[in-house]
Amino acid sequence: MTNKIVVLTTCGSAEEGETLARKLVESRMAACVNLIPQIRSFYRWQGKVEDATEWLLVVKTTRDKFEELGMILEAAHSYELPEVLALPVVAGSPTYLAWLDRELGSDADIE
Repeated sequence: MTNKIVVLTTCGSAEEGETLARKLVESRMAACVNLIPQIRSFYRWQGKVEDATEWLLVVKTTRDKFEELGMILEAAHSYELPEVLALPVVAGSPTYLAWLDRELGSDADIE
């Protein structure tokens, strides 16, 4: 088991997805964010079954950044209740995991 996680969140437009992704990478809360366009989501909200087109963000980060990352997403998100789910990264290539660590460090840590 690693200290890395993949965080999933959705949003309602490409523009919002781009804004959220840039905010997370620029603040070093995420090393990488994939923005997957136009997924179709079915869910129950306020007693009704909804059918919506959304954009999925796949966020690569670490467990110790999850709480702050979640607060940033919730503050910047247009949804009343944004999805913020973390999945553990059990293993990964050593070179990719090392890259994640470098990109999630502070500017002073980067040569």
